[in-house]
Amino acid sequence: MGDTHETTHPQPPTAPPPHEGRPQEPTYGASPSADWQLPTGSDTLPTTPQPPTALPPHESRPHPTTKLSRVVPVGTRIPPKAPRARTRKWRRTLLAALLTAAIAAPLSGAARPQVPAPAPATLPPLTATTLQTTYAANRADATRAADMAAAHGDTHRAAADRTLAAPSRHLLSFDGRGAGQATEVLGDLAHADDIAVLVPGSDTSLDTYARFHKAAAALYANLTHRTPRGTRTAVVAWLGYETPATVSTTVITATRAKEAAPRLRAFVRRLRAATKPQAHLSLLCHSYGTVVCGLVARGLDADDIVLVGSPGTGADSVAALHTRARVWAARGSEDWIADVPHAGATFFGTTVGFGTDPVSHAFGARVFDAGDADHSGYFTPGSASLANLARITLGDPPEAPHA
Repeated sequence: MGDTHETTHPQPPTAPPPHEGRPQEPTYGASPSADWQLPTGSDTLPTTPQPPTALPPHESRPHPTTKLSRVVPVGTRIPPKAPRARTRKWRRTLLAALLTAAIAAPLSGAARPQVPAPAPATLPPLTATTLQTTYAANRADATRAADMAAAHGDTHRAAADRTLAAPSRHLLSFDGRGAGQATEVLGDLAHADDIAVLVPGSDTSLDTYARFHKAAAALYANLTHRTPRGTRTAVVAWLGYETPATVSTTVITATRAKEAAPRLRAFVRRLRAATKPQAHLSLLCHSYGTVVCGLVARGLDADDIVLVGSPGTGADSVAALHTRARVWAARGSEDWIADVPHAGATFFGTTVGFGTDPVSHAFGARVFDAGDADHSGYFTPGSASLANLARITLGDPPEAPHA
């Protein structure tokens, strides 16, 4: 007996009921193939049955309910995934710094055209005997710069230059070009026993110099009130570099600080030549200015380096600064800089961020009380921070932070 085969006849296809002739679209987020797309302008499936499209032999097509995945040939080595957590951490650090700079700080104003001004005067070496000549030459430069700014139509800059050109102002340097730079003395520099050099942070220029001068004047007034009879003090407002804008990426890198550091080092050396040999010298550094002071600290002829409102110095600890100076640090309770991540990361060869928090135990600075100072309030008259900055300038111990 042999096998028998039942004869079958092909059956015509049965038309599907309305709306049931096509599978539902995948819902996993991957784009379906063109075969599953709805007609343009339609939000329902077609009711007319469509003939199935034959697939080429062995061609792979995902099932409508299967998530699309990458096909990897057999034997291919799949590299391990990158440590996403670490990448996200640095990305958050960078983003937080940028957002803090863009939102928490005041805007510096729109970009302005370059303001014309004369080149700085050629001055004799700075000594106690050449101070008055230096002051006069720089006041004359400020007067010429004011005239040029007025002719250029910049009345704001012209007014700022004229203020610095007043007979009562003592300028060790002046450059009215561009954002502008100036170094001013309050007090009797040649005979001072205690000298404070203020190093400013971002958004300090000739256009905003009035607020920098106000801080220096507040410190000088406090020192005058505290100074024992027979002791003289001086405050130097050093705007000797182009500070970064607060709302910029420059403010989270050390680029401007690296440009400023050799200038500040040279200035301190010149300053020592014009002052009493035994004068007590303190650098009071604010915000981005602390980055400058961190770079210049090594071997600097200073007795104290003070860091207030600091985003970091670029160093991990006081020991890494390699300085003989006492290093102090403070941050007010209302200072938004506390919310900026104190860390550093390198992106495409550029380091972003400035490392360890100077008021942390790990950094090792001498921390003092800054009260409830906000980021711009460390030199506010009557504040705890100003009182302690004056004490350090005079060589006295400041108050420790309150518990």
